[in-house]
Amino acid sequence: MLSETLLNNENGPIRLLQITDTHLFAPEDGALLGVPTLKSFQTVVEQVQQRTPNFDAIIATGDISQDHTVSSYQHFVDGIKPLVKPCYWLPGNHDYKPSMGGVLPSSQIQACEHLFIGQHWQLIILDSQVVGVPHGALSKEQLALLDSVLSQNPDRHSLVLLHHHPLPAGSAWLDQHQLKDNDEFWSVVGQHDNVSGIVCGHIHQELDRIVNGARLLATPSTCVQFLPDSDDFALDSQAPGWRTLDLLPDGRIETQVHRLENCDFSADSNAGGY
Repeated sequence: MLSETLLNNENGPIRLLQITDTHLFAPEDGALLGVPTLKSFQTVVEQVQQRTPNFDAIIATGDISQDHTVSSYQHFVDGIKPLVKPCYWLPGNHDYKPSMGGVLPSSQIQACEHLFIGQHWQLIILDSQVVGVPHGALSKEQLALLDSVLSQNPDRHSLVLLHHHPLPAGSAWLDQHQLKDNDEFWSVVGQHDNVSGIVCGHIHQELDRIVNGARLLATPSTCVQFLPDSDDFALDSQAPGWRTLDLLPDGRIETQVHRLENCDFSADSNAGGY
């Protein structure tokens, strides 16, 4: 198990910045459904610096690349540098781990499975990718990792990260691509009382629910947005965004979704899929 420790000298809240589903291409002008993904990602980074500059670490919850190229991952490495803080990534269904591993980790971006953060919290970083298909699943090894870390650190509030959403979001076309073995995932979570939050990407929209005592959160993409509660593929007109999460010493999570201001990254409304 790859573990790290992110030190924070204060016995207070830890602030995380979630960036997800950047869908970068090798060409700098590469676009997903009409949205230039590198430019929208760079604009998110610029507005993070202006509007939410104080945080302790970045979590990047998958689909960093759209075209599997080493260059697309290098764009992410270069693009995240202005935020300075350490970044922890995991793969999504669109990611290609050989190319990803050829560029990452960098001095700023780390690949780990377990992170002690501050005095009261731990992050558990799971890989839900199933190669070649859009849906997700957790291997026996990943489920064992989750169970082991929760068991070994019962006094730590836990934030679990994965790419795929572990419960239906309410859109049939998206929910067919959710975490397929979600019963096994929730069975492990249910055996422990120290899971405070679960954070995912994948659905390109905001989600905030309480499930079995844990807060389930999903976050807008830095590029294209999917329309919530739509059985068929549909795009949302809302702006790209990011999320901040304040992890409080008592296990509560205070969180806010932020969206780009004064920027037009509208997707092709006539698109029928991607």
